[in-house]
Order: sequence, then C-alpha cells, then structure tokens
Amino acid sequence: MAAVSLVQPVGQSVTQPVTQPALPFDVTPIDMTLDTTLDTSLDVTVNVTADDEHCAAAAPARRGALRFLTAGSVDDGKSTLIGRLLYDSRAILADQLDALHARGVGGAEGTPDLSLLTDGLEAEREQGITIDVAYRYFATRRRKFIIADAPGHEQYTRNMVTAAAGSDAAVVLVDITKLDLAAAEVDLLPQTRRHALLARLLRVPHIVFAVNKLDALADPAPGFAAVRRALERFAGEAGIRPAGIVPVSALRGDNVAIPLEADWYRGPTLLQLLEQLPDAEEGEADGAQRSPLMQPVQYVARGAGTQGAGIGEQPRTYWGRIAQGQARVGDAVQAFPSGQVAHVVALRQAGHGVDRVETGRSAGVVLDRQLDISRGDWLGTPGQLAPVTHFEATLAWLDTEAAVPGRRYWVRHAHRWVQARIERIEHRLDIRTLQPEAADALGVNQIGRVVVHLQQPLPLMPYAQSRIGGALIVVDPANHRTSGALLVEAPRSEQP
Repeated sequence: MAAVSLVQPVGQSVTQPVTQPALPFDVTPIDMTLDTTLDTSLDVTVNVTADDEHCAAAAPARRGALRFLTAGSVDDGKSTLIGRLLYDSRAILADQLDALHARGVGGAEGTPDLSLLTDGLEAEREQGITIDVAYRYFATRRRKFIIADAPGHEQYTRNMVTAAAGSDAAVVLVDITKLDLAAAEVDLLPQTRRHALLARLLRVPHIVFAVNKLDALADPAPGFAAVRRALERFAGEAGIRPAGIVPVSALRGDNVAIPLEADWYRGPTLLQLLEQLPDAEEGEADGAQRSPLMQPVQYVARGAGTQGAGIGEQPRTYWGRIAQGQARVGDAVQAFPSGQVAHVVALRQAGHGVDRVETGRSAGVVLDRQLDISRGDWLGTPGQLAPVTHFEATLAWLDTEAAVPGRRYWVRHAHRWVQARIERIEHRLDIRTLQPEAADALGVNQIGRVVVHLQQPLPLMPYAQSRIGGALIVVDPANHRTSGALLVEAPRSEQP
C-alpha cells in the first residue's frame, strides 16, 4: 500500500499531500536470531544525497533554539510569512494541510492561505488581521525555532511589546507595495519605524528587515534597492545595526526557504539567516563569566532535599532564574533589601545538586545560615544591589488613558510590586524624525523619557546592562490594566 507523506517537500508546489511511490523491493520477514560474530571483511559504502539545499553531507551541529517575532505594519504579510516558513520547512501535518485546502486557495500556484495557520481567533479570520500573539514551533536540520506572530495594528502594540520582551531576534516586515518608490527618499510607514524602534529599546539582540511582496512588482530590483537605502538610513538614525535586509515574497515563497533566482541578489535566504543568528544564551555566555550575580527570588522552599522532613534544621532553598552572572558553591552573596551576607553551600537544578549555574538558568540556592528572604527579594554579589528610589527611564506607553506626571501606578520589577509615580516627563520621541519634543503627557503607543519615584527602593540597573534588572511594567491601580513598560536608563543610587 502506498504511504502518504505528511508534509510538502521543499521546492515543490503542490495542492495535495504528496504520495510516496511503492517500495521497489519485496518486504520479507526479519530473522530475529542474534549473531554476535563480527565480519570485518565487509566494505560498506554510504552514499548520502540531499533532498534540499539545507541538507549537508555531514550532519551539521545543531544550535540552541531561536526565539524570534515577526513585526511591522498591519497587512504587511507577517502571518503569511510564518505560514510559509512552516509550509516550506515541512512543519504542517496532513490534517492541517487538508483543513487549509478546504478553506480555499489563497496563495500562489494553488497553495492554501498560509496566514490561517497563525490567525486562530475567529475575529482574526473575519477581519484578516492579527490581534493576539500567536506562537508556533518548527525545526530544521540546523536548529529549532519558536516564532511569535505579533499584531501590526497600532491598537495592539502592547501585544508586540510582550512578544519582543523575550525574543532573541525580530523580523520586521516592510510591504514594498505601500511605499512610494518614485520618491527621491522612500518614507517608511510609522508602524514599521515604531516596531523597529521598540525592538531596539527592548534590547532584542538581532533585528532583520524583510522586504515583502516582491512578486507584486514587475521589476523588483530598483524597488528593493530604494527600500534598502531607506532602511539603512533609518537604522543609522535610530542606532540599529540590522542583522540583515532580505527581499522575500511570503505569498510565493521566494527567498524565504528557497533561494531567490535573481542576478541582483546573492545573499542568504531568510531561513538561512535565522539559522546563523546566535541565541541569547550564546550572546551572554562570555558576559556571564564576568558579570556580578543577580538573582530574583521567585519561590522559597523549606526542607527541600533533606532527610526526615520536619526533623531538625530544615535549610531553605531560594529558587529563581539567574538574571545576570553565575552562582557558584562557596561564593558570598548579599540579600536585598536586608543587606545581609551569606555563603552558598549548595545549588540545586532540576532536582540535582550542581556546582555552578549560569545566566538564564533556574536554580535553587541554599545558604550557610538562615536569613529572612521571601518572594520578591534578590540575591547578588556583595555591593552590587544598590537601593534605588529615583531613576530616569524610557517609557513606552500602551494605555488609552494618557500617562501624566503626579499620578500613582503600580510597577513590577522581577517578582516585587511597589507603588510609584511619574515625577515629570522630560520629552516625547517623534517616531517619524526620531527627535525629542516637549510633552506634558504620553498618549497611547507613544515613547518618552520620564523621571520616576518609587515608594520603596529596588535594586535597579540600566536596561542596557540587564534586561531583567532594568525593566519594569506599569499597571493602572484602578483597572489593573498593563499601561506601559519602563526601561531604566539612569538609576540614582541611594545608599542607606
């Protein structure tokens, strides 16, 4: 009986699941008798053939999983691009493919509407837009990927910020059909600039610009060149170092996973570029060895891993993810806010004792003496956790009710909640010119620089040094709605 493949091979355009031909040999019963003798006279020759350009004669080393998001203006093709990546990397099961075909043809050469793979909400499919952040997973021979499909509409910018906060890379799409290519200098869309700027402010390590919908142009070469110049000019003004600017057609699949056959572009495909990007752990490996320890305490366990629970002394284990540096057995650590110093006598990770835990890993820390430490406190290298009550920060405002000086909010730093108020707004950033302008309030989706006063001290540090130690979320105390994101720029240390 013929076997049915679950996915479509790369490089083929078909409208139905591919049927594999019958095996060209007879299947005979297997002799299960074990023969323990080794015949060294056998000469075995292995012939390896590649079924697509991503195969290599020798299996390539797999890198760590890459978390990336797709961003850009509405209707730029973000959901279609993700669907194309899933389709061309064979990550769609047969029943999913059948369901897409049942909804009708939406792509080139009879392919289904690939945007439906990520637009799962009924409202999204009705309106043809992305509202919530959709996560998808796929893998190639070189690495695994976790994709966050962020909405492009201005109303849902807060969802884009949520997706960018934990991403290793951002793919910002640019719809070439929406731009005036005849202008002397191509002007990018405001939401394209906003998303790229937010990705930089949130310290997304790698930003890739994908110029989409090249299939809509009769001669895409001059159009891509003009958009590339505009992107390079904007990146220079915004302080962004693009990891790449690639032309793609998400609808047709050009240069997404299959190379673009054109004389005017000889660079990598989008998938090849993503396979080569280092993830956050690779980028922080060297810094983890030199940076001081910072670990927010998320949970305190009593008597974990001891014999005879409830008998004798029960050491406490302080669990949390290492935000910076590394924890080692024997090191001295200081608790915040108490300021007391102790030494690490044991480290636990995934139920086992270890000698060292590095940045980004969760660990349970056991100290040589009992301290009053609870959820929301911090452990760190002695002298590094300075109390801060005043700081300057970049505020990305996401609420429809404007941010005004003097109003009180709740802010969350790691696992601790404190009250805070905005003392003053120093300026607002003009998204189009990237220049500061005077402002006495920040409206929805606006970005500005503010001075904040905390009711209780926190161990803040610049966001440029730590994405965890320098980030806070702002919550409206009246309706408990997430209102904004604070990125610390200049903490003002206040030693007791």
